[in-house]
Amino acid sequence: MDWGIQNRLSRIIKPDTGRTVMLAVDHGYFLGPTHRLEKVYATVEPLMGYADALMLTRGILRSSIPAKSSVPIVLRVSGGSSIIGEDLSNETIMTSMEDAVRLNVSAVALSIFVGSDYEAQTLENLAILVDMAQEYSIPVLAVTAVGKELEKRDSRFLALSCRIAAEFGASLVKTYYCDEFEKVVESCPVPVVIAGGPKLETELDAFKMAHDAIQMGAVGVDMGRNIWQNDHPVGMIKGVRAVVHENASPEEAYEIFASYKVS
Repeated sequence: MDWGIQNRLSRIIKPDTGRTVMLAVDHGYFLGPTHRLEKVYATVEPLMGYADALMLTRGILRSSIPAKSSVPIVLRVSGGSSIIGEDLSNETIMTSMEDAVRLNVSAVALSIFVGSDYEAQTLENLAILVDMAQEYSIPVLAVTAVGKELEKRDSRFLALSCRIAAEFGASLVKTYYCDEFEKVVESCPVPVVIAGGPKLETELDAFKMAHDAIQMGAVGVDMGRNIWQNDHPVGMIKGVRAVVHENASPEEAYEIFASYKVS
């Protein structure tokens, strides 16, 4: 792996723990003004000091994140369909690599939709992006999205998707947590982070998902709604950090969260 790619990855995956807590705030690229993400900076500002990286689009980066920020950026560069369209998987590359370089990002991110009508198109997008990013030594994060087909989130399907992403040259992969998640990690030769997914029923559920994923080999989480849609987002992200970087149990993480809940 090129020195530049390794260096940029080390900004996201912290060398002292080999893990990461990414904060996903890229939802607006297909959902529009998501609840509690209507004013992005107001939501993100209290959390930035606890995030190892922010995942967002170039429009939100330029309009809502101060240039003086030192938080590494994972730039969402795929898109093309909205939640009201026929198929979210009909995506293309929406941002040039030159613009990513101008924005000094640490990685670029793109979704692949394995098993969808646009599977070949999104895999071609990934191949093209890897070639583009390689010229500038920028890592590519492949997001294994399944859209509305939630029943496909099993270990066999996710292992297939993650392995394909790695085979196409992704430097790291973001996927969903599932039963037998260790099979997904074991068959993927690049680091795996888990998506937070839709807001879970309880805070303890979120901490348990993060904990179990880490125990099964994930290098971290890229969590969004389960943090910033919570009434106490700072408590949530601090609890998640304790799980990821300090090997805290879900119950210990909840105690951290609960201290913010009563304050």
